[in-house]
Parts: sequence; structure tokens; C-alpha cells
Amino acid sequence: MAAVLRRATVSVLRRSTPHVRCISSTPSLLRDASQNDGPIALNWFENAFLVGGSAIASILDPRRADMIAVLGETTAGPALPRLRDRMLESPEGRRVLRDRPLINTQTVDMEKLRTLPEGTFGHTYVTWLDRCGVTPDTRDRVMYITDPELAYVMQRYRECHDFYHAICGLPVDVFSELAIKYFEFANMGLPVSALSAAFGPLRLTAKKRERLFKEFVPWALRCGSSSKSLITVYWEERWETNTEELKKELGIWDPPPVRWSKLLTEAAREAARRAQREAAAPGSTSGPSV
Repeated sequence: MAAVLRRATVSVLRRSTPHVRCISSTPSLLRDASQNDGPIALNWFENAFLVGGSAIASILDPRRADMIAVLGETTAGPALPRLRDRMLESPEGRRVLRDRPLINTQTVDMEKLRTLPEGTFGHTYVTWLDRCGVTPDTRDRVMYITDPELAYVMQRYRECHDFYHAICGLPVDVFSELAIKYFEFANMGLPVSALSAAFGPLRLTAKKRERLFKEFVPWALRCGSSSKSLITVYWEERWETNTEELKKELGIWDPPPVRWSKLLTEAAREAARRAQREAAAPGSTSGPSV
């Protein structure tokens, strides 16, 4: 156990900046899941140690997505089986558990989503990715949950996070991230969302914090608690569904307006230029199936 704690201590306290979302950059317990023979089982003391260390690291540097991922896994507790049970109670959720789809650029054809009609969920999602300059390939693999089904539920929760941003029309910044965390906690009840929502506002200015609690938290709590349990949604089957119709089906309504750092037209131009470069690249081939 001493060796486990020593490696974990180095991982938690290390502050890598070039690759803040890459767990392979920390040669420790927090290594890339593809290099593991299987999940890492923790006893109660090791789990508590990682909870404390990852919580401190996450507060000091919110960009440490690897630490937030560890915090999510080590604090999940009984909330994760409850989410699994919700999925089992839903025909759509049972299909997700059966198929166990993953969301990344190897499993989802982003270029095909760009060709979908404007207003469809697939087009909304990929436009959001372009506008925010993010990719689904940055989600860490689950490492500390030994039950395969529960590990997948956590992975699904993690990979679907961007869908909530996209369907609610919220960008990637501290303010919007906190709004989504309140929304997620009201909808799914995972402790990591509550912890992020509790400590995250400390990083906002007084003016932004006032607007968060006055406008966005009420929206997030009401909308998240009354909408369908989003962990049960088979999003990959909804690419061609109209986004507004999907929101009505799920019981989601728009949050208060926010300011985007990048105009939608600018994002569209960048996506078009990237598509032209990829098409002109030698040996370019079609992507994966949607």
C-alpha cells in the first residue's frame, strides 16, 4: 500500500501544464487505461487519499481534468448503482448498457454530422465542438471502478457531458461549466457535480457569482430535476432528430443567454477551412460510421 500511496501522491501533486487532460503524462496510478491490465482496486484508505488529493488538485487548477476524473470515480459511491438502475428501467437505457457505445472521433463520423441539416442534434453537436474548439477525444478512461458495468456508466456520464453543453447552448468557460454542473447534479446526483458546483464559484468575480446564483442556478436545478434522466438517452440514435424537438421530448428548456467568445459564423468558416485541408491531404479517407 505504501507504494500505491507514494505513486498516487506524486500524481496528485504534479502540476503538468502542456497536457493537462492527458493521464498518460503522469507516470503513476493515473496512467493511461490502455496500459492497464484492468481497473485498479483501492481499499478505503487509498480511496480516501485520492479523494482528498484529487479534490485539492482540482481546486488549485480546474484544468486538471485527470484530477476531476479521479474525484468523480472515487466519490461516486451508491450514486453510480442508482444511475445504472435508471438505465435498466428504461428500454433506451438498456440498449445503451447492452451496446456500450463510446464517443470519440474514431467511433463517430464528425464530418458526416457536419453534413446533416442545420437544426438537427448531430449538426448542433458538431457545430458546438467547432465553436468551442474542443474534441471528444480528451475524456479520460475509467480506472478506479472495478465493476465493468458501473465503470461503463461512469464512462458514459463522462463522455456525454458535452452533449449537455451543446443542447443547452452553453460554451466552455468556468461560468457555463458551473451551470452545467448544477444541471447534472439535479439530473443525475453524482457527488462530483455537487463538489464542483460548491467550490467552483469561488473562482468567479463577485458580479459573475451573483448572476450565477440569481439566474443560472435556479434554471439548472429546475430544468435538471424535471427533465428526463439524461444518462438513459441513446444520443447516437438522435443525430438526425431536430434539436428543439429533442429538447421538448427530454423536458429541457434554454438557460439565460450567455456571451460566446467566438461567433457562430467564425466557427463555421474555420470548420469549412479545416474540411478543405483534410480533403486536400494525401491519402485522406472517410471517417467512421455515425
